[in-house]
Amino acid sequence: MNDPFELMDPADEPAPVSELAAPQRPTVYLDGLNESQREAVEAMDGPVLVLAGAGTGKTRVLTTRLGHILMQGKARPGELLAVTFTNKAAREMQDRVGQMLGTPVEGWWVGTFHALAARILRRHAEMVGLKPNFVILDTDDQVRLLKQILDAREIDSKRFPPRAFSAVIQRWKDRSLMPNKVAESEAAEALDGNAHKVYKDYQKRLQDINAADFGDLLMLCVHLFQSQPETLKYYQQRFRYVLVDEYQDTNVAQYLWLRLLAQGHQNLCCVGDDDQSIYSWRGAEVGNILRFEKDFPGAKVVRLEQNYRSTPHILGAAAALIANNEGRLGKTLWTDLEDGEKVRVLGVWDSAEEARWVGDEIETFHRNGENLSTMAILVRTSAQTREFEERMITLAIPYQVIGGLRFYERQEIRDAVAYLRVISSPDDDLAFQRIVNLPKRGLGKVAMQVVHMHARARGISMVVAIRELITTDELKARLKKTFTDLLINFDQWRKQAQDHTPADLMGIVLDESGYMDMWKQDKSIDAPGRIENLKELVVGLSEFDTMTSFLEHVSLVMDNEDNQSTDKITMMTLHGAKGLEFDTVFLPGWEDGLFPHQRSLDESGTNGLEEERRLAYVGLTRARKRAAVSFAANRRIYGQWQSSLPSRFVDELPAEHVERARQMGISGGGFGEDHGASSSTPRQGYGGGWKRAQERKPEDDIVFAQARVSSNGLGVGQRIFHQKFGYGKIKSVDGDKLDIQFEKAGAKKVMASFVETV
Repeated sequence: MNDPFELMDPADEPAPVSELAAPQRPTVYLDGLNESQREAVEAMDGPVLVLAGAGTGKTRVLTTRLGHILMQGKARPGELLAVTFTNKAAREMQDRVGQMLGTPVEGWWVGTFHALAARILRRHAEMVGLKPNFVILDTDDQVRLLKQILDAREIDSKRFPPRAFSAVIQRWKDRSLMPNKVAESEAAEALDGNAHKVYKDYQKRLQDINAADFGDLLMLCVHLFQSQPETLKYYQQRFRYVLVDEYQDTNVAQYLWLRLLAQGHQNLCCVGDDDQSIYSWRGAEVGNILRFEKDFPGAKVVRLEQNYRSTPHILGAAAALIANNEGRLGKTLWTDLEDGEKVRVLGVWDSAEEARWVGDEIETFHRNGENLSTMAILVRTSAQTREFEERMITLAIPYQVIGGLRFYERQEIRDAVAYLRVISSPDDDLAFQRIVNLPKRGLGKVAMQVVHMHARARGISMVVAIRELITTDELKARLKKTFTDLLINFDQWRKQAQDHTPADLMGIVLDESGYMDMWKQDKSIDAPGRIENLKELVVGLSEFDTMTSFLEHVSLVMDNEDNQSTDKITMMTLHGAKGLEFDTVFLPGWEDGLFPHQRSLDESGTNGLEEERRLAYVGLTRARKRAAVSFAANRRIYGQWQSSLPSRFVDELPAEHVERARQMGISGGGFGEDHGASSSTPRQGYGGGWKRAQERKPEDDIVFAQARVSSNGLGVGQRIFHQKFGYGKIKSVDGDKLDIQFEKAGAKKVMASFVETV
């Protein structure tokens, strides 16, 4: 095995403490911090937990702490590890520290859990059974691969959908459970015992095609640290200080990863808010932050409680609400701001009236000079936005729905990126299968089954299988030429990648592959838009120096790229709103069953209720000046009108911070004003809805056939049977290649995996 540190830059080596710069006196960058913030910044050594309430300046504390460590000579940039939950937060952190120090900081490790774990894994890929150029699969690719495995095992994908397996496997990976670590009882229960079997096949197939999914990045990194003590020791010594943002959102795998790294110097600083832990559905464990002091005895806990965002009435309402939770460490937010307006609580007759009221309020504020971009509608479920969208259209109010289809999720972009993935990693079967017949090359289902069968039997990628098959007679001459031409193209593009920019290469591939021309010949109404998207992709690629950096960007970056130049109202789910703030926030749909959501209550009981309450707390604390909570007596759920009761959260809002309007039939013309009644009658019946188009048909998924024998045990003179050529006798054996005289087809060269003895 190669030296595990051979990819290390000598400059990456940790410096002896004696070589670090001498401590410098504090400078102006500490000015302006309040007492608690300064305490969090200056507590540099040992474990520190910063409980940062909403709007208390945690980002400033994090960036100032990083700069302070550097300014005091405690560590060099390359000895800092700063973990964020979004790439946007990582970029902002780098920019702020650079501005604070007056110069860009080079060589440090700042990024998301997944990005940093991927960076480590690429340096030690062989230790976890991968190659350094492994591909990171997205959700779409994971589902496609799982569908193939289900077909191979003859598991009914209608009864057990691939996405159900994906969800179970991801939960195991979030807990850092490799297939051999899943408890027998748990393995037997999950999807009738099928999930564990599929998980084993899935991990084996990922290794065969040199790929990892997002869950693997942390799980394999934890496995690397646990199984390679010297590697772990290197990183423990390398990172003198570890800082983590949004610690309340970490899952078990992320928690283990951090604990392993911090066992060296124990200079771990975690910043988070237990009252804003709202992502258990994707593996987050609020218990990670609740037990920090137990995990790190003697840890210093600093509470940031001075809020710089919201008015006292908003904070008072939010504080009283969240105080009903038992699973919290506790803190009390306060502010020096003026009282402002009380939180408005409004009951209406139905959801249509609710949308009209919110729309009228927005129109009134906008007419009075407030920008639409300072207002937001935050809903519990994305389905709630429909009526608000219709109302905005009626009022001609520009709006944006955050969380829709992103640029890199579009079909034509995924296809183009798949070409680059195969160029970068020839073993990437999922990308190769996506574009092997795009544009159409006459490669039918039968031809692809032959390739799949050989690849599965030999444990090799499709590209390698094709290179072997074109030297035999398994494929027709036309198909062999088509495959040969395609491989020649990829080999040529691979060479061009060495001396062309990613943007230039993409342009060449789109033209020479015929993919761009395919859309130019397409007469559908959306073809022109797809062509423009492909052109924009080439433009976007010009920002990257290497293809690898671009492909990592596509895999890891999911930030919304909406044009923010137009003033428009924002609609989004409460989950998506975390970290944002607006002058005015509308919180509709506060009804039992919708919020708290019945599914959360049914699945998680008290824990689910407490997380829903934290979600309500997040919603209220997004507001700087005004917050309005509304609920409807009647709401259409899945096309049917249903009566509902106000959310229990409404009753938990304290009277001294709330202004309650008359129940039912109230239409408002401004916060604090009551106007005449207006109602609409619930309509019975079922609502329609758009069905999202599928990018592929079920028949596009190739069923993997299992080869029945290998070349082992086959010898000259042996009688065999071949599905295509019939009966024959082996004339010679060359590894896995056989020369066979068939009784009807004559002499043929075939692969051993396609024959069986008789």
